[in-house]
Amino acid sequence: MSAEPDGPEDRLRRFATIWSRAVFPVTSTSSTRTEFEALLLPPARLLSEALRARSFDPDAGRAAGAALVEAHCTDPEALSRTLDCVDAYLVLYCGGDGDREALRARCARLQHAMAAGFAQALRQRTLAEQEAIAQAALRAQGVVAQALHATEARFRAVFEGAAIGIGIADLDGNVLQVNGALRRMFGLSEQTLRGRNVTEWTHADDAPQTWKLYEELVRGEREHYHLEKAFNRPDGTVLWTNLTVSLLRDADGAPQYQLALMEDTTERRLLNLRLRYEATHDALTGLPNRTFFFERLEKALNAGEGQRFGLCYLDLDGFKTVNDSLGHAAGDRLLVEVADRLQSCATAPGEMVARLGGDEFVALTTGPDTRRTVDELAARIMNALLAPISVDGRELTVRGSIGIVEGPAGERSAAEVLRSADITMYRAKSAGGNRFELADPEADARAITRHGLTTSLPTALDRGEFFIEYQPLVHLGDGSVRGAEALVRWLHPQHGVLSPDRFIPLAEHTGLIVPLGRWVLEQSVRQAREWRERHGGEEAVGPLRINVNLSPCQLTHPGLVQDTVDILERTGVEPDALCLEVTESALIGADDDLLKPLRRLAEMGVDIALDDFGTGYSNLANLRRLPVSVLKLDRSFTQSMQQFPADPVDLKIVEGIVSLAHSLDLAVTVEGVETGAQAEQLRLLGCDTAQGWYYARPGPPERLHELALVDATG
Repeated sequence: MSAEPDGPEDRLRRFATIWSRAVFPVTSTSSTRTEFEALLLPPARLLSEALRARSFDPDAGRAAGAALVEAHCTDPEALSRTLDCVDAYLVLYCGGDGDREALRARCARLQHAMAAGFAQALRQRTLAEQEAIAQAALRAQGVVAQALHATEARFRAVFEGAAIGIGIADLDGNVLQVNGALRRMFGLSEQTLRGRNVTEWTHADDAPQTWKLYEELVRGEREHYHLEKAFNRPDGTVLWTNLTVSLLRDADGAPQYQLALMEDTTERRLLNLRLRYEATHDALTGLPNRTFFFERLEKALNAGEGQRFGLCYLDLDGFKTVNDSLGHAAGDRLLVEVADRLQSCATAPGEMVARLGGDEFVALTTGPDTRRTVDELAARIMNALLAPISVDGRELTVRGSIGIVEGPAGERSAAEVLRSADITMYRAKSAGGNRFELADPEADARAITRHGLTTSLPTALDRGEFFIEYQPLVHLGDGSVRGAEALVRWLHPQHGVLSPDRFIPLAEHTGLIVPLGRWVLEQSVRQAREWRERHGGEEAVGPLRINVNLSPCQLTHPGLVQDTVDILERTGVEPDALCLEVTESALIGADDDLLKPLRRLAEMGVDIALDDFGTGYSNLANLRRLPVSVLKLDRSFTQSMQQFPADPVDLKIVEGIVSLAHSLDLAVTVEGVETGAQAEQLRLLGCDTAQGWYYARPGPPERLHELALVDATG
């Protein structure tokens, strides 16, 4: 067994060899097969380069199709075998390491272009042949008096030997002569054809101008015309032709006969229809694909006044789980069944269902009353997914999330409509799935803004757009400033100052939270050092401490401990000047692996604060195993104390938490203090420190230094 070709050139030659072996048997040529293979190598190279090019160029496919005709591969079977060969082997031998799905899609487009190039080249060759025949006929008639017998023989040879169908009729339409090719095209005998009249050959698909051109020709008003025409065969099939009809005049220039030249294009037409279907339909489900759907959507959006459209964008809930657990083959069978059910939902005129890719489907409805019909369509789709689907003996429950966009034609582009539907679908999925939501322009705008923030996040840190504000931590016993919490802000070029809740979740999602958190930690620790230096060291109020928030993503990052150690060493700040805040929800059910870095930091002297305590519903007994030294009560506890008298139940809860924390040797900090009454009540309950607008809003570091100096001087 021979080895597979290694280099790109070897693979290209192998493809050309396979191509030549497939086409050579149906090619009329005097070349040997080796010579014929050499003729196919240049078009094979064109196809290979077009397949891997950065952008698609249909000219390469058309040139390859034309090259077939130049190599005398004019039989329709040669084109069919060529396209089968390209479909099966071009990506295999010439695709390299590219994306197979994208290469297959481009290969299909190349086949379409090859067919078009083949058809155009064959048509040009046929027209040239037709012109030669017509000229021969005219010359034969012009010299009939001088060389009647020789001319008749020459004309008869051309007439009978031509590969295209030829017929001669009088000006009344009576058929006088037909050649063998025409008889074979119709499947009729010469006698039967000669008993027909041209005007009987009408067809339902005739172009409106067909018979108008015919009438002008027989009246002598035009010399010829050319068009595509269909004919009915006796067996009920349709013959499609490229038809050229010319007027023959006598020696005096008077109209005498009409000459028809027919090229059979039936196979080529069927091939084009097949290629068109493959290019516009999904190979797995048979539904219209993204290309076809966009054509229909563009048409719906460009409809006249008073027309509307409705779009349902469906994404299956949990489909990835099916692929991961049962395999992609089972997932494909599931998609096929879902596609069949969705197709049955598009029952009304103007409705269609398409597959965009993966487990995403769209359903489109058009008409003057889509406000109602699109809701009905979405309901039918949801009902169609209720029954379980059997795959490999398993009953799978399928659910879907649908985003609905409805509106008048002519106001939005197809891309805008699909983007709105996609955003709305994800809103339905975020709400729990198995439901449909209507598009909301405000929600779309928020999603687009969120996307814009996400894309600009990676470079924002490099551009220096982030800054830190500090909110003081005040001791409830003596009112002294003990430190501050670092709160990062984003000074966005378009949106202004953004609070953390606008971008921290996005940073978590993109992974930027790790470098951003490292930057916040280093800037905050450096600020703590500056405070100490300006404050004159550890005076009566004690050292100023900095509190920095850690996100769940940072907790699991392997470099957390080392980054913290490096920052403390570079800045010359002792670990006891740093407190890292971790939300209670991030530590619910935390195992030893997650707690290990926090324990190492606590052993170094870094304080760990359990932030938003009281919102995570954690077991209080778990506090004993957590390496924390501070509890930060959530602001919901202070909000209940805004009214006087405060709810006694809330007071008992806070008193119990403070008592438990102190028994575990934990300090208690309270957030959201806005009034003096709240501060006094919390002091009486035994809380240690507090922060909130009552003391100061988050601000620049200079303000904290000023507050600390005031406290120090009394």
